[in-house]
Amino acid sequence: MADRIDQWRPNVTVAAVAERDGRFLLVEEETAQGLRYNQPAGHLEEGETLLAAVTRECLEETACTFDPEALIGVYRHQDPGSPVTYLRFAFAGRVGPADPSRALDAGIVRAVWLSAEEIHARREHHRSPLVMRCLQDFLAGHRYPLDCLRDSPDAA
Repeated sequence: MADRIDQWRPNVTVAAVAERDGRFLLVEEETAQGLRYNQPAGHLEEGETLLAAVTRECLEETACTFDPEALIGVYRHQDPGSPVTYLRFAFAGRVGPADPSRALDAGIVRAVWLSAEEIHARREHHRSPLVMRCLQDFLAGHRYPLDCLRDSPDAA
């Protein structure tokens, strides 16, 4: 059977969940709906591994290095009325200190550390329902080993 060029594909994204002293790293970003909160997150780029993508996105959005330690979960999300479906891979990990000389990605206002209660209180300003869902799963102890992620043997 020949490959179909018009085959539907979800947008693959990654997200970093980092906790330090009971607080979680989020970014405040400009969106078409105004300022929103999100975990450091973004799209998987062509030829990139999921782990490389989450490390890159966290650095670009927070100026902090991210060391992924476990997969929290894989989430499918589609905003009501939108034809776009997102497939998010959320990772738990540790972040290093922010590099003050590094500029944040366009649209990112700032990186912030918030408690779970503060994040919950801002839920109407989350980028998507996945912000809270990923946090809840992290707090519930959902962790899957990174070796469950595989690239094809001939991948770079």
